[in-house]
Amino acid sequence: MDIPFSLAGRTALIAGASSGLGAHFAELFGAAGANVVLGARRTDRTAEVAEKIVVAGGNALAVPLDVTDEASVVAAYDAAEAEFGVVDTIIANAGVSAAGRSTDVSLDRLQVLVGTNFTGVYLVAREGAKRLIANDSRTKENGRITIIGSITSRLTGEGDSAYAASKAGVTHLGRNLAREWVRQGVNVNTIHPGYIATEIQGDWYQTEGGQKQIAGFHRRRLQDMASLDAMMLYFSSDASQSVTGSDMVVDDGQSL
Repeated sequence: MDIPFSLAGRTALIAGASSGLGAHFAELFGAAGANVVLGARRTDRTAEVAEKIVVAGGNALAVPLDVTDEASVVAAYDAAEAEFGVVDTIIANAGVSAAGRSTDVSLDRLQVLVGTNFTGVYLVAREGAKRLIANDSRTKENGRITIIGSITSRLTGEGDSAYAASKAGVTHLGRNLAREWVRQGVNVNTIHPGYIATEIQGDWYQTEGGQKQIAGFHRRRLQDMASLDAMMLYFSSDASQSVTGSDMVVDDGQSL
């Protein structure tokens, strides 16, 4: 695994780390030298990923985390601090979809989506920032928060209006939090991936509709998960000390 930026000495909490991008980021950060705290509701899966990191020579801890529950968020940070010390690197990655026409999406599905994709990001980022500020991040300038957005926040007619709107919401949230904490040594940045095959899409890309979607991309392919690695590591490392409030598209040209 190519590691362009070191995270040695950092402690990273990754929300939504049980599968897909979150699990990938956890292994990436472990290889980059960070202490990795994997948070998700599916603790059996995060325990498996944590074990892989440890076997590979890294440090990792799986903790229960429901991003929609403030008490669960607080408990996850408490467990992380007890094991590794203050979390200085936060990845707000947990997300769900509610694909389909907006006229068909139930209120229950909509509330789950907003609770996870927006409120969950808010709670995870806020709790991390509270603890960093209390531990003199203003002087250390060591706080790093990365929000995982989506290129759907910039597109229309993609078949998941609520998801797209939630990602647009956290993009603006990220800029506001960056402004609020700019003098507190806490950087907040957002990365917008393109379409990547993960669990959230199910088998969509194996269907005729999914194949047509891929054929419509300029490069006729899905984005590779590893294409996010360099930017994720950069935003989480000491090298990005002067970068906050940014909104970065990394999508293999899909949104052009």
